[in-house]
Amino acid sequence: MHPAEVRVLGCLVEKDMATPEYYPLTLHALQNACNQKSSRDPVVNYDETAVEQALARLQDRGLVLRVSGAGHRVEKFAHRLGEKLNLGRRELALVCVLMLRGPQTVGELRGRTERMHPFTDLEEVERVLESLASREPEPLVARLPRGRWAHLLGGLVEASAEPAVPPPPSSFDARIEALEREVDELKRQFAEFRKQFE
Repeated sequence: MHPAEVRVLGCLVEKDMATPEYYPLTLHALQNACNQKSSRDPVVNYDETAVEQALARLQDRGLVLRVSGAGHRVEKFAHRLGEKLNLGRRELALVCVLMLRGPQTVGELRGRTERMHPFTDLEEVERVLESLASREPEPLVARLPRGRWAHLLGGLVEASAEPAVPPPPSSFDARIEALEREVDELKRQFAEFRKQFE
C-alpha cells in the first residue's frame, strides 16, 4: 500500500473513531486531515489530486466507500478497514495510530489511542499488538527494536527501522559519491589481494 493510501485510510479511521460527528469526510476535510501538523509522522502536504488518487486505489481494494445521497450535499468518504480485515475497536485504534504516527512503543500507543479506545493498562495494549502480529495469513503489525511496533499495511518494515531524519537533498548526492568511491577502493584492494594467490 502506498504511503498516501496509508495516510488517507488512517485519517478516515481516526475521524470515524475520535470525532464521529464529522464523519464521513469530504475530499477537502480529508485533505486537511492528511496534512495536519499535529499527531502525524511524517508531516505531509498532499494536494487534492494525490488524495483523490489514493482514494481511488483504496476504493478498488474495497477499503473505502463513496457516500452520497440524502443528507449529503457533497460527496463524502468512509473507510471499511474494520469490516474488510475483521478488526474490533481496540485493533482499529492501534493500527490507526501506527498508520498516522509511525513506529511507537506500547506506552506511546496507549496514550495516543485514548480518544479512540481507552485501554485499561499496558498489558492489554501488548496483548492486542501480539494478536495483530500473529494474524493469519498476514500479520498487521510487527515488533521492532527498542520495544517499538509498526504497522505492515505499507509492506515489510526493515528490522532496524528507527525514526530518522532524512539527509538534506544537497548531502544525498555527496553521500552516494562517497559510497561509490569506497566501493571502487574496496574492489581495487580485493583485486590486489587476489593477485597474491595467483
